[in-house]
Amino acid sequence: MSRSFKVGDHVGWNSEAGKVSGVITEVKTADFDYKGHTRRASPDDPQYLIQSDKTDHVAAHKGSALHLLGS
Repeated sequence: MSRSFKVGDHVGWNSEAGKVSGVITEVKTADFDYKGHTRRASPDDPQYLIQSDKTDHVAAHKGSALHLLGS
């Protein structure tokens, strides 16, 4: 089980383009469609929708890919 986060948390993760940060806007606890693909999520292993700090891009990630950033 990965770390749990909540809506409003400021998090960071590594992408192909380098380090990215953003704010969690939604926590998904059931499977959902995202950009044409089914993403797997459950209450024990949720996925998080994150609004990038620098762009309007929204990313979906599991908690294992994220780390909490200071305020």
